[in-house]
Amino acid sequence: MALVLGSLLLLGLCGNSFSGGQPSSTDAPKVWNYELPATNYETQDSYTAGPIGILFELVHIFLYVVQPHDFPEDTLRKVIQKARESKIDYDKPETLILGLKIIYYEAGIILCSVLGLLFIILMPLVGYFFCMCRCCNKCGGEMHQRQKENGLFLRKCFAISLLVICIIISIGIFCGFVANHQVRTRIKRSRKLADSNFKDLRTLLNETPEQIKYILAQYNTTKDKAFSDLNSINSVLGGGILDRLRPNIIPVLDEIKSMATAIKETKEALENMNSTLKSLHQQSTQLSSSLTSVKTSLRASLNDPLCSVHPSSETCNSIRLSLSQLNSNPELRQLPPVDAELDKVNNVLRTDLDGLVQQGYQSLNDIPDRVQSQTKTVIAGIKRVLNSIGSNIDNVTQHLPIQDILSEFSVYVNNTESYIHRNLPTLEEYDSYWWLGGLVICSLLTLIVIFYYLGLLCGVCGYDRHATPTTRGCVSNTGGVFLMVGVGLSFLFCWILMIIVVLTFVFGANVEKLICEPYTSKELFRVLDTPYLLNEDWEYYLSGKLFNKSEMKLTFQQVYSDCKKNRGTYGTLHLENSFDISDYLNINEHTASISSELESLKVNLNIFLLGAAGRKSLQDFAACGIDRMSYDTYLAQTGKSPAGVNLLSFAYDLEAKANSLPPGNLRNSLKRDAQTIKTIHQQRVLPIEQSLSTLYQSVKILQRTGNGLLERVNRILASLDFAQNFITNNISSVIIEETKKYRKTIIGYFEHYLQWIEFSISEKVASCKPVATALDTAVDVFLCSYIIDPLNLFWFGIGKATVFLLPALIFAVKLAKYYRRMDSEDVYDDPSH
Repeated sequence: MALVLGSLLLLGLCGNSFSGGQPSSTDAPKVWNYELPATNYETQDSYTAGPIGILFELVHIFLYVVQPHDFPEDTLRKVIQKARESKIDYDKPETLILGLKIIYYEAGIILCSVLGLLFIILMPLVGYFFCMCRCCNKCGGEMHQRQKENGLFLRKCFAISLLVICIIISIGIFCGFVANHQVRTRIKRSRKLADSNFKDLRTLLNETPEQIKYILAQYNTTKDKAFSDLNSINSVLGGGILDRLRPNIIPVLDEIKSMATAIKETKEALENMNSTLKSLHQQSTQLSSSLTSVKTSLRASLNDPLCSVHPSSETCNSIRLSLSQLNSNPELRQLPPVDAELDKVNNVLRTDLDGLVQQGYQSLNDIPDRVQSQTKTVIAGIKRVLNSIGSNIDNVTQHLPIQDILSEFSVYVNNTESYIHRNLPTLEEYDSYWWLGGLVICSLLTLIVIFYYLGLLCGVCGYDRHATPTTRGCVSNTGGVFLMVGVGLSFLFCWILMIIVVLTFVFGANVEKLICEPYTSKELFRVLDTPYLLNEDWEYYLSGKLFNKSEMKLTFQQVYSDCKKNRGTYGTLHLENSFDISDYLNINEHTASISSELESLKVNLNIFLLGAAGRKSLQDFAACGIDRMSYDTYLAQTGKSPAGVNLLSFAYDLEAKANSLPPGNLRNSLKRDAQTIKTIHQQRVLPIEQSLSTLYQSVKILQRTGNGLLERVNRILASLDFAQNFITNNISSVIIEETKKYRKTIIGYFEHYLQWIEFSISEKVASCKPVATALDTAVDVFLCSYIIDPLNLFWFGIGKATVFLLPALIFAVKLAKYYRRMDSEDVYDDPSH
């Protein structure tokens, strides 16, 4: 029944007829933007027997020894072909050869069965004659034991041999009990197992519409992404064009901007320098006048009569000699002006070079906005095309045959579930009968071996080596009786047990070798997929049954393997023969309309780069002579003192000398002159020094801006020419390339989406793994693991126990003579005997 269930489930999913075609590819694209939601199934892919699996493996090893031949694929094919014939001629040579092949393959099983039949036939006969013999006081029936010299040794050997055999029998009985219990417990799991499989199948039925809805929903995601790029064409396409132009234009504009800044700095430096030179001329004149006045005052003070008196005369002479140092620097009034250079720079600045640069920057930054304004109409048309593609995809998914297949499959699932739930109570009832029968068989063997154990226990414990055979104790005699009861029960029931063993052995061994093992190795599928085997008119039965085109290669093994890999129903059953989704989701057809709309995408851009006025401004600046000015004259004066001496030091020295004079008019006059010199230093020298510092800074700025000025301007002009040539010659190709790239991006979204749809429907949607799992459950789990494995373990254990009953009863009969109380015994006149 389980095998029928599995077949119905597999064929139920396939139950529709379609036209033929080529199988679709199972190769998925390398990059996916989406992934179908994972579906979780309850039923496990595999079944493990647990610790008891070791016993099952022992049975498999025994079967391999009995039946070591490979699975007879060719023989089985010929048997199936013969079975289709209405009348079989057994006299044909091929029929005889086929029979010999079957016998050769089944030789081990036949041999074991023949031995079992001999056991079944001979054991009751031997038991009958043995019983008759014993009744006639033959065959050990006479209650007289002859004394032997090795009697003690024989008794021990018989006891030990019987004990070992009983242990072996007990192990077989244990296997029988375990197998019997396994059948009962596993059959009880069948309902839960079936419910789990049907739950998975219904999950498959329920999840498939959700998967299709998910696929449709992803179109909106794709469309939204495309719409986002269309709405952001200013940043996507315009930004792409801008990024291509930046490396060739921005550096030139940056250099021109830097040069415009340098021109402004040059003007400021020249202005500062010009005003500083004027200030220095005026300040130097003032300093010279002040120093002349203070020298006049000092000379007048030195005319004091006190200067002729020693020692004041020495001080006055010293002061008089130092007056020559009180002079201003005449070169400060001779520094050349920079009015000509300043006029030239001002002429250059009449052209707003900085504004021209900003205009160039603005023409670049406006590219995204100009692209967006020029493509509004085209973008609207593309959006209409994208909306229409969504409607087409919706129509395609609605016409997929998967829904029809699942609807019909749902009927098969419901019918099969009803059938199983209706018949499971009957199966459980039969299982109860089997369990009860197995329990009786195992209990019967247990009873026999218990009699042997009791016989050994009583015989060993009650045996008195000093007692004669006629004076043995009650316990020893009871042990011998137990042994003989075990012998009687063995003769009475062992042949019946062997009948059960032979029947279950023939059935279980053949099912294991012809169904379970080849199902696991997939050899059974290869037989079923043999051309013209199941139907002489169909090359491939499954494709003939489903598509009515048997020449199309659709095999049981391929369908099972694909389902096992969780492949979708569409690809597994090659439904492209009735509905080729590649035609309906033709990528080129759908993207051609998008491409045609994008082909009309035209962008015209004008980039402003400085212009003729800007170029002339740069050339005029290079020709203004800033780089040819002699700055050494200015720098030389900035390092000199405005006066011939440090006036502050001179004033302090004068003040010290005045303090060395006696108090009076001369002393006071010199102190006043010293204070005047200090004032000149503060009011005249320090401003001149500040102006010289300013002059130094201006000269340095002019040196920096003028350094290599002509080469810089020439380089800028060359870069400007290169950028202008690039714009003139390449702007169109840049726009075309970026437009193609943009078009490829938009189309790429839908190419990937349509490829993903095709792949998902072919490989993922309605994945038939629950069907393969149901078939595995029916054959591998239910039939092989739940029934055949315990059944084989049952006959293996019971058979071993039954076979060992034969040596057990022989040793038991021999041993009983040493435990039972005899009616007579050997009497010897010679006491030594």
